[in-house]
Amino acid sequence: MAQTASTKATLKRNWFTITSLVSKDFKLKYRRSVLGVLWSVLNPLLMMCVLAAVFTNVLKFGDDVQNFPMYLILGNVLFSLMADSTSSAMGSILESAPLIKKVRVSKMIFPLEKVLFTLVNFAISLIAVVIVMLFFRIPPTVNLLAMPILLVFMLLFCAGLGMLLSSLAVFFRDVCHLWGVVITAWTYATPLFYPVGLLPDWMQAAEAFNPMYHYVCYFRDIAMYNTVPGLTENLICLGMAAITFAIGFAVFKATEKKFILYV
Repeated sequence: MAQTASTKATLKRNWFTITSLVSKDFKLKYRRSVLGVLWSVLNPLLMMCVLAAVFTNVLKFGDDVQNFPMYLILGNVLFSLMADSTSSAMGSILESAPLIKKVRVSKMIFPLEKVLFTLVNFAISLIAVVIVMLFFRIPPTVNLLAMPILLVFMLLFCAGLGMLLSSLAVFFRDVCHLWGVVITAWTYATPLFYPVGLLPDWMQAAEAFNPMYHYVCYFRDIAMYNTVPGLTENLICLGMAAITFAIGFAVFKATEKKFILYV
């Protein structure tokens, strides 16, 4: 009983720390900004407008996709959730070095907090998605009830990547520079602003091993194409998320005791 009470107290204390850090990051992000939180809505809308203009009028990709602006914003918003959360989680241990050296605290809090903070921004950016749906008269359907399932997949996947990257960044600072290149390559390797049919056959086959391709397609299916991914696709998405989380968790737990020596 005493051990159970101690575990509950620890979890409660960790959750309070996480929520406090999320609140702090939220205030810092929009400090001295005239529009403040509205930027989380304007950014995806403006990016959608620019990409739609370029790829529709210049590269002519938009002719191959119905409701191309909707196709763009869904892909970009979800991919940004992964890119932003993993990039911020990667440096979370290094940024929290002064606190880690002074206070006994669970180090896993820091990368997980960055992922949850990015999820808050993602939730706000969904307002932009709703605006686009209203503009193009895309009616919401009951399939959107599958959205929490997708978010669970994304949280597991991003948390796993975040823990892995934050661990590696402590020992190898080059990871912080390399990850930016990986994200850029990953952006172009995922059909965010072009239809997958434009890729050669071997690249289309390779997309089966791209987690973000599956998650972006899942989002588009429930929000745009009025379909629900089947059991096989759900198991693939869950498997990729669970494996990534397990690897990130294992690496983090195996190395966290040495963080104090390298931060």
